[in-house]
Amino acid sequence: MKADLHIHSFFSDGSDDIDKIIVTAMTKGLDAVAITDHDTFSHASRIPSDAGIKIITGIEISAIHRETGTRAHMLGYNIEKPGIITAYTQPLLEARSKNSEKQAAILIREGYKLDMDKLARAGGKYLYKSHIMDQLVETGQASEIFGEFFKRVFRNGGICDFDIEYIDVFEAVRAIKEAGGLAVLAHPGQQRNLYLIQALAGHGLDGIELNHHANSPENRTTILDYANRYGLFLTGGSDYHGRFESHHFGIGDFLSEESGALAVCRAQGSA
Repeated sequence: MKADLHIHSFFSDGSDDIDKIIVTAMTKGLDAVAITDHDTFSHASRIPSDAGIKIITGIEISAIHRETGTRAHMLGYNIEKPGIITAYTQPLLEARSKNSEKQAAILIREGYKLDMDKLARAGGKYLYKSHIMDQLVETGQASEIFGEFFKRVFRNGGICDFDIEYIDVFEAVRAIKEAGGLAVLAHPGQQRNLYLIQALAGHGLDGIELNHHANSPENRTTILDYANRYGLFLTGGSDYHGRFESHHFGIGDFLSEESGALAVCRAQGSA
């Protein structure tokens, strides 16, 4: 089974709409894709029932390990009771948008040219840093989405280096499980949180994202060891954001392991 289980759409910080994602996936010969927008299920109502390919409604919850301050994104699949998760993530969406509005105002004050009326927004409503960067790139004020400009301004003590408070990662897992879903730790190599897997497994973690561009060969070895040790399935995906991303990986360039594809698709079928 060829399944890309990590794709972002226009409803969070991806640039493509659902129809374009489906067409691309079918062109690539995929059997299934999961739309895993950040902290929202807004895309669910736009998924056609007769797409010609299996479309899984998912979510990627932006979380943190409070004790260490380590970021940890949690993928949720086959959510039966989305309201349980939305109670946690809706405040995140609103806080992120307000934070981004403040960052945009600072950039304008510092002399950067931003047209607030023309900024792309998630679902036409919520502003992300990637939307700000997209306009800066399009207008020639920055060379790439997450390049040197981003690191200088939004990181390393830059003028826009401030963020929101995220959900505790154990709360994220618990919410997904209470909602009847499957919880998968996203790209642990990227956020350097492999050490959390043992504790997360004790809280109900179902799987780990193995096939992701940010997981190094060493990360993959560790992930496989944890999966075998705790009976976790393995997923994978492109983490596609369209033009709102600096890498050039496309839909279907990273696929789920069979164990994860079958677990997620079977659960979707029984929901």
